[in-house]
Amino acid sequence: MTVMQVVYWLIASIGNFAAYYYWSESGGALSIFLFIATLAYTAIGFYDLKVSPHNLNRLYPVVAYIRYFLESYRVEIQQYFIANDTEERPFNREQRSLVYQRAKNVRDTIAFGTQQDLMEDNYLSLWHSMSPKHITDEAKRVRIGGPDCTQPYDASYFNISAMSFGSLSSRAIEALNLGAKKAECYHNTGEGGVSPYHLRHGGDIVWQIGTGLFGCRDDDGNFDPVLFEKTASLRQIKMIEIKLSQGAKPGHGGVLPKAKITREIADIRHIPMEKDCISPAVNPECTTPIKLLSFVKKLRVHSGGKPVGFKLCVGNPAELISLCKAMIETGITPDFITVDGAEGGTGAAPVEFSNRLGMTCLEGVYLVNNALVGVGLRDKIRIIASGKTASSFDLLSKIAVGADVVNAARTMMMALGCVQSRTCNSNNCPAGIATQDPARTKAIDVAVKSERVKNFHHNTLKNFYELVGSMGLDDPAKLKPHMIKRRSSNGLLMPVGSIIAPLKPNALLEDEHAGKPWQQWWDRSRSDQFYVEDDYFSIPDAAK
Repeated sequence: MTVMQVVYWLIASIGNFAAYYYWSESGGALSIFLFIATLAYTAIGFYDLKVSPHNLNRLYPVVAYIRYFLESYRVEIQQYFIANDTEERPFNREQRSLVYQRAKNVRDTIAFGTQQDLMEDNYLSLWHSMSPKHITDEAKRVRIGGPDCTQPYDASYFNISAMSFGSLSSRAIEALNLGAKKAECYHNTGEGGVSPYHLRHGGDIVWQIGTGLFGCRDDDGNFDPVLFEKTASLRQIKMIEIKLSQGAKPGHGGVLPKAKITREIADIRHIPMEKDCISPAVNPECTTPIKLLSFVKKLRVHSGGKPVGFKLCVGNPAELISLCKAMIETGITPDFITVDGAEGGTGAAPVEFSNRLGMTCLEGVYLVNNALVGVGLRDKIRIIASGKTASSFDLLSKIAVGADVVNAARTMMMALGCVQSRTCNSNNCPAGIATQDPARTKAIDVAVKSERVKNFHHNTLKNFYELVGSMGLDDPAKLKPHMIKRRSSNGLLMPVGSIIAPLKPNALLEDEHAGKPWQQWWDRSRSDQFYVEDDYFSIPDAAK
Protein backbone atom coordinates (compact mmCIF):
# COMPACT_ATOMS: atom_id res chain seq x y z
CA MET A 1 0.00 0.00 0.00
CA THR A 2 1.01 3.61 -0.57
CA VAL A 3 1.57 5.88 2.40
CA MET A 4 -1.74 7.65 1.78
CA GLN A 5 -3.62 4.34 1.65
CA VAL A 6 -2.16 3.50 5.04
CA VAL A 7 -3.16 6.94 6.32
CA TYR A 8 -6.67 6.40 4.99
CA TRP A 9 -7.16 3.13 6.89
CA LEU A 10 -5.75 4.66 10.06
CA ILE A 11 -8.20 7.57 9.87
CA ALA A 12 -11.10 5.31 8.83
CA SER A 13 -10.55 3.11 11.88
CA ILE A 14 -8.63 4.74 14.74
CA GLY A 15 -9.41 8.30 13.59
CA ASN A 16 -13.17 7.78 13.49
CA PHE A 17 -13.16 5.98 16.86
CA ALA A 18 -11.08 8.75 18.47
CA ALA A 19 -13.27 11.49 17.01
CA TYR A 20 -16.43 9.75 18.17
CA TYR A 21 -15.01 9.25 21.67
CA TYR A 22 -13.96 12.93 21.84
CA TRP A 23 -17.45 14.04 20.75
CA SER A 24 -19.23 11.75 23.22
CA GLU A 25 -17.08 13.00 26.07
CA SER A 26 -17.02 16.75 25.34
CA GLY A 27 -20.03 17.40 23.08
CA GLY A 28 -18.47 20.70 21.90
CA ALA A 29 -18.62 22.27 18.44
CA LEU A 30 -14.99 21.38 17.71
CA SER A 31 -15.58 17.71 18.50
CA ILE A 32 -18.65 17.65 16.21
CA PHE A 33 -16.68 19.25 13.37
CA LEU A 34 -13.81 16.77 13.84
CA PHE A 35 -16.15 13.77 13.80
CA ILE A 36 -17.94 14.99 10.65
CA ALA A 37 -14.55 15.61 8.99
CA THR A 38 -13.29 12.07 9.68
CA LEU A 39 -16.58 10.57 8.47
CA ALA A 40 -16.45 12.65 5.26
CA TYR A 41 -12.79 11.66 4.72
CA THR A 42 -13.75 8.01 5.18
CA ALA A 43 -16.64 8.18 2.71
CA ILE A 44 -14.68 10.03 0.02
CA GLY A 45 -11.67 7.80 0.49
CA PHE A 46 -13.79 4.65 0.21
CA TYR A 47 -15.18 5.91 -3.12
CA ASP A 48 -11.66 6.67 -4.33
CA LEU A 49 -10.31 3.22 -3.36
CA LYS A 50 -13.19 1.12 -4.65
CA VAL A 51 -15.07 3.11 -7.32
CA SER A 52 -13.01 5.94 -8.79
CA PRO A 53 -11.72 5.35 -12.36
CA HIS A 54 -8.62 7.48 -11.70
CA ASN A 55 -5.34 5.80 -10.73
CA LEU A 56 -4.28 8.73 -8.56
CA ASN A 57 -7.46 8.58 -6.51
CA ARG A 58 -7.06 4.84 -5.91
CA LEU A 59 -3.43 5.18 -4.84
CA TYR A 60 -3.75 8.48 -2.99
CA PRO A 61 -7.33 8.65 -1.67
CA VAL A 62 -8.73 12.10 -0.87
CA VAL A 63 -5.42 13.99 -1.17
CA ALA A 64 -5.38 13.43 -4.97
CA TYR A 65 -8.05 16.15 -5.17
CA ILE A 66 -5.49 18.70 -4.00
CA ARG A 67 -3.53 17.98 -7.17
CA TYR A 68 -6.61 18.40 -9.36
CA PHE A 69 -7.46 21.69 -7.63
CA LEU A 70 -3.99 23.14 -8.15
CA GLU A 71 -3.89 21.88 -11.74
CA SER A 72 -7.16 23.69 -12.51
CA TYR A 73 -5.39 26.98 -11.72
CA ARG A 74 -2.12 26.09 -13.43
CA VAL A 75 -2.51 28.67 -16.24
CA GLU A 76 -3.22 31.48 -13.79
CA ILE A 77 -0.38 30.47 -11.46
CA GLN A 78 2.04 30.28 -14.39
CA GLN A 79 0.85 33.60 -15.82
CA TYR A 80 0.80 35.63 -12.61
CA PHE A 81 3.63 34.23 -10.54
CA ILE A 82 6.13 32.24 -12.61
CA ALA A 83 6.50 33.40 -16.23
CA ASN A 84 8.72 36.38 -16.97
CA ASP A 85 7.73 39.29 -19.21
CA THR A 86 8.91 37.79 -22.50
CA GLU A 87 8.40 34.01 -22.43
CA GLU A 88 4.64 33.34 -22.55
CA ARG A 89 2.66 32.25 -25.60
CA PRO A 90 0.76 33.27 -27.60
CA PHE A 91 1.15 36.79 -26.16
CA ASN A 92 3.73 37.43 -23.46
CA ARG A 93 3.25 39.84 -20.59
CA GLU A 94 5.15 42.64 -22.31
CA GLN A 95 2.82 42.44 -25.31
CA ARG A 96 -0.32 42.23 -23.20
CA SER A 97 0.77 45.11 -21.01
CA LEU A 98 1.40 47.23 -24.10
CA VAL A 99 -2.14 46.59 -25.35
CA TYR A 100 -3.68 47.35 -21.95
CA GLN A 101 -1.65 50.54 -21.54
CA ARG A 102 -2.52 51.86 -24.97
CA ALA A 103 -6.18 50.91 -24.56
CA LYS A 104 -6.32 52.82 -21.27
CA ASN A 105 -4.33 55.78 -22.62
CA VAL A 106 -1.69 55.45 -19.91
CA ARG A 107 2.12 55.52 -20.14
CA ASP A 108 3.40 52.79 -22.44
CA THR A 109 7.14 53.44 -22.32
CA ILE A 110 9.78 51.16 -20.76
CA ALA A 111 12.79 52.04 -18.61
CA PHE A 112 16.34 50.76 -18.33
CA GLY A 113 16.51 49.19 -21.78
CA THR A 114 15.00 46.30 -23.69
CA GLN A 115 14.39 42.84 -22.24
CA GLN A 116 14.65 41.29 -25.69
CA ASP A 117 17.74 39.38 -26.85
CA LEU A 118 18.73 41.50 -29.85
CA MET A 119 21.22 38.84 -31.01
CA GLU A 120 18.67 36.01 -30.99
CA ASP A 121 18.34 34.00 -34.21
CA ASN A 122 15.51 35.35 -36.43
CA TYR A 123 15.09 38.50 -34.32
CA LEU A 124 13.44 41.18 -36.48
CA SER A 125 14.49 44.82 -36.44
CA LEU A 126 14.63 48.00 -38.54
CA TRP A 127 17.31 50.36 -39.75
CA HIS A 128 16.41 53.97 -39.02
CA SER A 129 17.34 57.09 -40.99
CA MET A 130 19.07 60.24 -39.77
CA SER A 131 16.43 62.13 -41.73
CA PRO A 132 13.06 61.27 -40.16
CA LYS A 133 9.90 62.24 -42.05
CA HIS A 134 6.31 63.14 -41.17
CA ILE A 135 3.38 61.07 -42.48
CA THR A 136 0.71 63.25 -44.08
CA ASP A 137 -3.01 62.70 -43.51
CA GLU A 138 -3.44 61.86 -47.20
CA ALA A 139 -1.21 58.80 -46.74
CA LYS A 140 -3.18 57.38 -43.80
CA ARG A 141 -6.02 55.67 -45.71
CA VAL A 142 -5.92 52.85 -48.27
CA ARG A 143 -8.49 52.56 -51.06
CA ILE A 144 -9.83 49.03 -51.60
CA GLY A 145 -11.64 48.35 -54.86
CA GLY A 146 -10.45 46.97 -58.18
CA PRO A 147 -11.50 47.91 -61.73
CA ASP A 148 -14.87 46.10 -61.44
CA CYS A 149 -15.78 47.64 -58.09
CA THR A 150 -18.19 50.58 -58.20
CA GLN A 151 -18.27 51.29 -54.43
CA PRO A 152 -14.60 51.35 -53.30
CA TYR A 153 -13.81 51.72 -49.61
CA ASP A 154 -11.09 53.81 -47.96
CA ALA A 155 -9.74 51.68 -45.12
CA SER A 156 -7.59 52.39 -42.09
CA TYR A 157 -4.19 50.72 -41.92
CA PHE A 158 -5.36 48.95 -38.73
CA ASN A 159 -8.73 47.21 -38.36
CA ILE A 160 -10.73 44.70 -36.30
CA SER A 161 -10.38 41.15 -37.56
CA ALA A 162 -12.99 38.41 -37.92
CA MET A 163 -14.70 37.37 -34.67
CA SER A 164 -18.26 36.04 -34.84
CA PHE A 165 -21.26 36.72 -32.68
CA GLY A 166 -21.48 33.34 -31.03
CA SER A 167 -17.77 33.11 -30.54
CA LEU A 168 -17.98 36.49 -28.77
CA SER A 169 -20.78 37.83 -26.61
CA SER A 170 -23.32 40.39 -27.80
CA ARG A 171 -21.81 43.15 -25.64
CA ALA A 172 -18.31 42.36 -26.89
CA ILE A 173 -19.55 42.68 -30.49
CA GLU A 174 -21.25 45.96 -29.65
CA ALA A 175 -18.14 47.37 -27.98
CA LEU A 176 -15.95 46.38 -30.94
CA ASN A 177 -18.31 47.93 -33.46
CA LEU A 178 -18.75 51.15 -31.53
CA GLY A 179 -14.98 51.23 -31.11
CA ALA A 180 -14.57 50.79 -34.87
CA LYS A 181 -16.91 53.71 -35.48
CA LYS A 182 -14.95 55.94 -33.10
CA ALA A 183 -11.61 54.81 -34.55
CA GLU A 184 -12.81 55.11 -38.19
CA CYS A 185 -11.75 51.57 -39.04
CA TYR A 186 -13.74 48.54 -40.15
CA HIS A 187 -15.06 45.61 -38.11
CA ASN A 188 -15.10 42.11 -39.67
CA THR A 189 -18.14 40.07 -38.64
CA GLY A 190 -16.45 36.66 -38.69
CA GLU A 191 -18.21 33.72 -40.31
CA GLY A 192 -21.21 33.80 -37.94
CA GLY A 193 -23.01 36.37 -40.07
CA VAL A 194 -24.28 39.90 -39.49
CA SER A 195 -26.07 40.17 -36.15
CA PRO A 196 -28.11 43.10 -34.75
CA TYR A 197 -25.16 43.84 -32.46
CA HIS A 198 -22.88 44.47 -35.46
CA LEU A 199 -25.37 47.01 -36.77
CA ARG A 200 -26.51 48.76 -33.59
CA HIS A 201 -23.81 51.45 -33.43
CA GLY A 202 -23.10 52.13 -37.11
CA GLY A 203 -19.44 51.09 -37.39
CA ASP A 204 -18.17 50.06 -40.82
CA ILE A 205 -18.69 46.33 -41.44
CA VAL A 206 -16.88 43.72 -43.51
CA TRP A 207 -19.31 40.84 -43.89
CA GLN A 208 -17.50 37.51 -43.90
CA ILE A 209 -19.19 34.67 -45.77
CA GLY A 210 -17.85 31.49 -44.18
CA THR A 211 -17.94 27.95 -45.46
CA GLY A 212 -21.28 27.47 -43.68
CA LEU A 213 -22.76 30.44 -45.61
CA PHE A 214 -24.31 31.76 -42.38
CA GLY A 215 -26.66 34.65 -42.99
CA CYS A 216 -27.14 33.87 -46.69
CA ARG A 217 -28.15 30.20 -46.73
CA ASP A 218 -31.49 28.52 -47.18
CA ASP A 219 -32.88 25.79 -44.91
CA ASP A 220 -30.84 23.18 -46.78
CA GLY A 221 -27.56 25.08 -46.33
CA ASN A 222 -27.30 26.31 -49.94
CA PHE A 223 -26.43 29.86 -50.98
CA ASP A 224 -29.50 32.11 -51.13
CA PRO A 225 -28.87 35.20 -53.35
CA VAL A 226 -32.04 36.93 -52.10
CA LEU A 227 -30.97 36.70 -48.44
CA PHE A 228 -27.46 37.78 -49.39
CA GLU A 229 -28.63 40.82 -51.33
CA LYS A 230 -30.92 41.91 -48.50
CA THR A 231 -27.99 42.15 -46.06
CA ALA A 232 -25.26 43.17 -48.52
CA SER A 233 -27.27 46.19 -49.60
CA LEU A 234 -27.14 47.66 -46.09
CA ARG A 235 -25.26 50.94 -46.09
CA GLN A 236 -23.12 49.84 -43.14
CA ILE A 237 -21.74 46.85 -45.06
CA LYS A 238 -18.64 48.17 -46.83
CA MET A 239 -16.97 44.98 -48.11
CA ILE A 240 -17.68 41.24 -48.52
CA GLU A 241 -15.09 38.60 -47.57
CA ILE A 242 -15.34 34.93 -48.58
CA LYS A 243 -13.61 32.71 -46.04
CA LEU A 244 -11.71 29.80 -47.57
CA SER A 245 -9.59 28.89 -44.56
CA GLN A 246 -8.59 30.21 -41.15
CA GLY A 247 -5.08 30.53 -39.78
CA ALA A 248 -5.75 28.64 -36.55
CA LYS A 249 -7.24 25.66 -38.37
CA PRO A 250 -6.66 25.65 -42.14
CA GLY A 251 -8.34 22.66 -43.74
CA HIS A 252 -10.84 22.50 -40.88
CA GLY A 253 -14.26 24.13 -40.59
CA GLY A 254 -15.15 26.63 -37.90
CA VAL A 255 -16.41 25.25 -34.59
CA LEU A 256 -18.98 26.82 -32.28
CA PRO A 257 -19.58 24.51 -29.28
CA LYS A 258 -23.25 23.81 -28.57
CA ALA A 259 -22.77 25.25 -25.07
CA LYS A 260 -22.45 28.68 -26.72
CA ILE A 261 -25.38 28.34 -29.15
CA THR A 262 -28.40 30.34 -28.02
CA ARG A 263 -31.79 30.53 -29.73
CA GLU A 264 -30.81 33.90 -31.18
CA ILE A 265 -27.53 32.57 -32.64
CA ALA A 266 -29.31 29.56 -34.09
CA ASP A 267 -31.85 31.84 -35.80
CA ILE A 268 -29.16 34.14 -37.22
CA ARG A 269 -27.15 31.22 -38.60
CA HIS A 270 -30.09 28.94 -39.54
CA ILE A 271 -28.64 26.05 -37.49
CA PRO A 272 -29.93 23.65 -34.78
CA MET A 273 -29.14 24.24 -31.10
CA GLU A 274 -28.73 20.59 -30.13
CA LYS A 275 -25.20 20.02 -31.48
CA ASP A 276 -21.91 21.80 -32.12
CA CYS A 277 -22.00 24.11 -35.14
CA ILE A 278 -19.23 22.81 -37.41
CA SER A 279 -18.73 24.54 -40.75
CA PRO A 280 -17.52 22.42 -43.67
CA ALA A 281 -13.82 22.54 -44.46
CA VAL A 282 -14.56 23.61 -48.05
CA ASN A 283 -16.83 26.43 -49.14
CA PRO A 284 -19.43 24.68 -51.35
CA GLU A 285 -19.42 27.61 -53.79
CA CYS A 286 -15.63 27.65 -54.13
CA THR A 287 -14.43 24.12 -54.86
CA THR A 288 -12.08 25.17 -57.69
CA PRO A 289 -10.17 28.41 -58.43
CA ILE A 290 -12.51 29.25 -61.31
CA LYS A 291 -15.64 28.60 -59.20
CA LEU A 292 -14.23 30.81 -56.44
CA LEU A 293 -13.76 33.70 -58.88
CA SER A 294 -17.23 33.15 -60.30
CA PHE A 295 -18.59 33.43 -56.75
CA VAL A 296 -16.59 36.64 -56.26
CA LYS A 297 -18.20 38.07 -59.38
CA LYS A 298 -21.66 36.94 -58.29
CA LEU A 299 -21.33 38.55 -54.85
CA ARG A 300 -20.03 41.77 -56.37
CA VAL A 301 -23.10 41.98 -58.62
CA HIS A 302 -25.58 41.15 -55.83
CA SER A 303 -23.92 43.62 -53.42
CA GLY A 304 -24.20 46.50 -55.88
CA GLY A 305 -20.52 46.68 -56.75
CA LYS A 306 -18.99 46.64 -53.27
CA PRO A 307 -15.43 45.29 -52.81
CA VAL A 308 -15.38 41.49 -52.65
CA GLY A 309 -12.39 39.37 -51.72
CA PHE A 310 -11.46 36.16 -49.99
CA LYS A 311 -9.53 35.07 -46.92
CA LEU A 312 -7.12 32.15 -46.72
CA CYS A 313 -4.18 30.78 -44.81
CA VAL A 314 -1.39 30.06 -47.30
CA GLY A 315 -0.24 26.46 -47.57
CA ASN A 316 1.21 24.98 -50.75
CA PRO A 317 2.35 28.02 -52.82
CA ALA A 318 1.56 26.18 -56.07
CA GLU A 319 -2.15 26.31 -55.15
CA LEU A 320 -1.81 30.06 -54.73
CA ILE A 321 -0.42 30.18 -58.27
CA SER A 322 -3.46 28.16 -59.42
CA LEU A 323 -5.63 31.05 -58.23
CA CYS A 324 -3.49 33.51 -60.17
CA LYS A 325 -3.80 31.42 -63.33
CA ALA A 326 -7.58 31.36 -62.90
CA MET A 327 -7.62 35.16 -62.58
CA ILE A 328 -5.69 35.49 -65.84
CA GLU A 329 -7.89 33.02 -67.71
CA THR A 330 -11.24 34.39 -66.50
CA GLY A 331 -10.35 38.06 -66.25
CA ILE A 332 -12.03 38.10 -62.82
CA THR A 333 -10.02 39.51 -59.94
CA PRO A 334 -10.97 39.92 -56.29
CA ASP A 335 -10.73 43.40 -54.83
CA PHE A 336 -8.66 42.09 -51.93
CA ILE A 337 -7.08 38.95 -50.51
CA THR A 338 -6.91 38.52 -46.74
CA VAL A 339 -3.94 36.42 -45.63
CA ASP A 340 -4.48 34.75 -42.27
CA GLY A 341 -1.40 33.62 -40.34
CA ALA A 342 -1.01 30.19 -38.77
CA GLU A 343 -0.12 31.94 -35.50
CA GLY A 344 -3.64 33.39 -35.28
CA GLY A 345 -6.80 32.04 -33.67
CA THR A 346 -9.42 33.25 -31.20
CA GLY A 347 -11.61 30.18 -30.74
CA ALA A 348 -11.74 26.40 -30.79
CA ALA A 349 -9.27 24.48 -32.96
CA PRO A 350 -7.68 21.00 -32.88
CA VAL A 351 -4.21 21.29 -31.39
CA GLU A 352 -2.54 19.58 -34.37
CA PHE A 353 -4.09 22.09 -36.78
CA SER A 354 -3.08 25.12 -34.72
CA ASN A 355 0.43 23.84 -34.11
CA ARG A 356 1.38 22.29 -37.44
CA LEU A 357 -0.59 23.61 -40.42
CA GLY A 358 -0.18 26.72 -42.53
CA MET A 359 2.30 29.53 -43.03
CA THR A 360 2.82 32.41 -40.65
CA CYS A 361 1.34 35.74 -41.65
CA LEU A 362 4.64 37.27 -42.78
CA GLU A 363 5.48 34.24 -44.93
CA GLY A 364 2.01 34.10 -46.45
CA VAL A 365 1.81 37.81 -47.22
CA TYR A 366 5.27 37.76 -48.79
CA LEU A 367 4.31 34.92 -51.13
CA VAL A 368 0.89 36.34 -52.06
CA ASN A 369 2.41 39.73 -52.82
CA ASN A 370 5.09 38.23 -55.04
CA ALA A 371 2.68 35.92 -56.84
CA LEU A 372 0.42 38.87 -57.73
CA VAL A 373 3.42 40.91 -58.85
CA GLY A 374 4.64 38.01 -60.97
CA VAL A 375 1.37 37.79 -62.90
CA GLY A 376 0.90 41.56 -63.22
CA LEU A 377 -2.19 41.83 -60.99
CA ARG A 378 -0.78 43.47 -57.87
CA ASP A 379 -2.07 46.93 -58.74
CA LYS A 380 -5.66 45.60 -58.97
CA ILE A 381 -5.76 43.64 -55.71
CA ARG A 382 -5.19 44.80 -52.15
CA ILE A 383 -3.66 42.48 -49.55
CA ILE A 384 -4.97 42.42 -45.98
CA ALA A 385 -2.75 40.77 -43.36
CA SER A 386 -4.46 39.05 -40.45
CA GLY A 387 -2.09 37.72 -37.80
CA LYS A 388 -0.61 38.27 -34.38
CA THR A 389 -0.47 42.08 -34.04
CA ALA A 390 0.18 43.61 -30.64
CA SER A 391 2.62 46.44 -31.40
CA SER A 392 3.22 49.05 -34.06
CA PHE A 393 6.23 47.05 -35.25
CA ASP A 394 3.97 44.01 -35.79
CA LEU A 395 1.80 46.24 -37.96
CA LEU A 396 4.75 47.72 -39.82
CA SER A 397 6.40 44.38 -40.57
CA LYS A 398 3.23 43.06 -42.24
CA ILE A 399 2.90 46.19 -44.38
CA ALA A 400 6.58 45.95 -45.33
CA VAL A 401 6.42 42.37 -46.62
CA GLY A 402 3.51 43.21 -48.90
CA ALA A 403 0.24 43.94 -47.06
CA ASP A 404 -1.78 47.08 -47.66
CA VAL A 405 -3.72 47.00 -44.37
CA VAL A 406 -3.73 44.83 -41.25
CA ASN A 407 -6.44 43.19 -39.14
CA ALA A 408 -6.10 42.25 -35.45
CA ALA A 409 -8.41 40.04 -33.37
CA ARG A 410 -6.96 38.89 -30.04
CA THR A 411 -5.39 42.23 -29.16
CA MET A 412 -8.72 43.92 -29.85
CA MET A 413 -10.19 41.43 -27.36
CA MET A 414 -7.48 42.47 -24.90
CA ALA A 415 -8.51 46.08 -25.39
CA LEU A 416 -11.95 44.93 -24.18
CA GLY A 417 -10.38 43.31 -21.10
CA CYS A 418 -9.36 39.80 -22.24
CA VAL A 419 -6.79 38.30 -19.83
CA GLN A 420 -5.62 35.42 -22.08
CA SER A 421 -7.22 32.77 -19.91
CA ARG A 422 -7.46 30.54 -23.02
CA THR A 423 -11.02 29.42 -22.22
CA CYS A 424 -12.62 30.83 -25.40
CA ASN A 425 -14.02 27.40 -26.31
CA SER A 426 -15.68 26.68 -22.95
CA ASN A 427 -18.30 29.45 -22.47
CA ASN A 428 -16.53 30.31 -19.19
CA CYS A 429 -14.59 33.40 -20.29
CA PRO A 430 -13.71 35.25 -17.06
CA ALA A 431 -13.96 38.64 -18.79
CA GLY A 432 -17.39 38.12 -20.36
CA ILE A 433 -16.01 38.42 -23.90
CA ALA A 434 -15.88 34.92 -25.45
CA THR A 435 -19.05 33.59 -23.82
CA GLN A 436 -22.83 33.52 -24.15
CA ASP A 437 -23.38 33.36 -20.38
CA PRO A 438 -25.61 36.40 -19.61
CA ALA A 439 -24.19 36.81 -16.10
CA ARG A 440 -20.63 37.04 -17.44
CA THR A 441 -21.56 39.19 -20.44
CA LYS A 442 -22.98 41.90 -18.18
CA ALA A 443 -19.45 42.71 -17.02
CA ILE A 444 -18.77 44.53 -20.30
CA ASP A 445 -19.58 48.24 -20.30
CA VAL A 446 -20.03 48.90 -24.01
CA ALA A 447 -19.34 52.64 -23.85
CA VAL A 448 -16.17 52.28 -21.76
CA LYS A 449 -14.76 49.33 -23.66
CA SER A 450 -15.44 50.88 -27.06
CA GLU A 451 -13.36 53.85 -25.96
CA ARG A 452 -10.51 51.49 -25.12
CA VAL A 453 -10.74 49.88 -28.54
CA LYS A 454 -10.49 53.34 -30.07
CA ASN A 455 -7.53 54.24 -27.85
CA PHE A 456 -5.64 51.06 -28.71
CA HIS A 457 -6.26 51.64 -32.41
CA HIS A 458 -5.25 55.32 -32.24
CA ASN A 459 -2.11 54.80 -30.16
CA THR A 460 -0.92 51.83 -32.21
CA LEU A 461 -1.29 53.80 -35.44
CA LYS A 462 0.37 56.85 -33.89
CA ASN A 463 3.49 54.84 -33.08
CA PHE A 464 3.29 53.07 -36.45
CA TYR A 465 3.45 56.37 -38.32
CA GLU A 466 6.34 57.50 -36.13
CA LEU A 467 8.21 54.27 -36.86
CA VAL A 468 7.67 54.70 -40.61
CA GLY A 469 8.87 58.30 -40.38
CA SER A 470 11.94 57.26 -38.40
CA MET A 471 12.98 55.14 -41.39
CA GLY A 472 13.03 58.25 -43.61
CA LEU A 473 9.70 57.48 -45.32
CA ASP A 474 6.72 59.81 -45.68
CA ASP A 475 4.23 57.13 -46.74
CA PRO A 476 3.70 53.59 -45.36
CA ALA A 477 3.15 52.41 -48.94
CA LYS A 478 6.90 52.90 -49.52
CA LEU A 479 7.80 50.11 -47.08
CA LYS A 480 9.55 47.14 -48.71
CA PRO A 481 10.43 43.61 -47.50
CA HIS A 482 14.17 44.26 -47.47
CA MET A 483 13.65 47.03 -44.89
CA ILE A 484 12.85 44.36 -42.27
CA LYS A 485 16.08 42.84 -41.01
CA ARG A 486 16.30 39.30 -39.65
CA ARG A 487 19.18 38.13 -37.43
CA SER A 488 20.80 35.12 -39.06
CA SER A 489 22.49 32.23 -37.25
CA ASN A 490 25.91 33.77 -37.90
CA GLY A 491 24.89 37.00 -36.19
CA LEU A 492 24.50 39.09 -39.35
CA LEU A 493 21.36 41.02 -40.25
CA MET A 494 19.73 39.76 -43.47
CA PRO A 495 16.74 41.23 -45.32
CA VAL A 496 13.47 39.33 -44.91
CA GLY A 497 12.67 37.51 -48.12
CA SER A 498 16.24 36.70 -49.03
CA ILE A 499 15.53 32.92 -49.00
CA ILE A 500 12.92 33.05 -51.80
CA ALA A 501 13.80 35.81 -54.26
CA PRO A 502 11.11 38.41 -55.01
CA LEU A 503 9.57 38.48 -58.48
CA LYS A 504 9.65 41.31 -60.98
CA PRO A 505 6.38 42.51 -62.52
CA ASN A 506 4.96 39.96 -64.99
CA ALA A 507 7.94 37.64 -64.44
CA LEU A 508 5.77 34.54 -64.32
CA LEU A 509 3.98 35.48 -67.54
CA GLU A 510 7.18 36.26 -69.38
CA ASP A 511 9.08 33.16 -68.23
CA GLU A 512 11.48 35.29 -66.23
CA HIS A 513 11.15 33.20 -63.08
CA ALA A 514 13.23 34.13 -60.07
CA GLY A 515 14.77 30.78 -59.25
CA LYS A 516 13.55 27.23 -58.97
CA PRO A 517 10.63 27.57 -56.49
CA TRP A 518 8.52 29.89 -58.63
CA GLN A 519 9.27 27.95 -61.81
CA GLN A 520 8.23 24.64 -60.26
CA TRP A 521 5.09 26.04 -58.64
CA TRP A 522 4.04 27.70 -61.88
CA ASP A 523 4.53 24.56 -63.94
CA ARG A 524 2.47 22.38 -61.59
CA SER A 525 -0.44 24.72 -60.91
CA ARG A 526 -3.83 24.46 -62.68
CA SER A 527 -6.74 26.86 -62.83
CA ASP A 528 -9.36 24.09 -62.72
CA GLN A 529 -8.34 22.60 -59.37
CA PHE A 530 -6.73 23.68 -56.12
CA TYR A 531 -4.75 20.57 -55.19
CA VAL A 532 -1.15 20.45 -56.41
CA GLU A 533 1.20 17.72 -55.22
CA ASP A 534 3.86 19.16 -52.92
CA ASP A 535 7.04 17.79 -54.46
CA TYR A 536 9.32 20.81 -54.18
CA PHE A 537 12.63 20.12 -52.44
CA SER A 538 14.64 23.08 -51.17
CA ILE A 539 18.37 22.53 -50.70
CA PRO A 540 19.95 24.85 -48.12
CA ASP A 541 23.01 26.74 -49.29
CA ALA A 542 25.19 24.99 -46.72
CA ALA A 543 24.33 21.60 -48.23
CA LYS A 544 25.16 22.52 -51.82
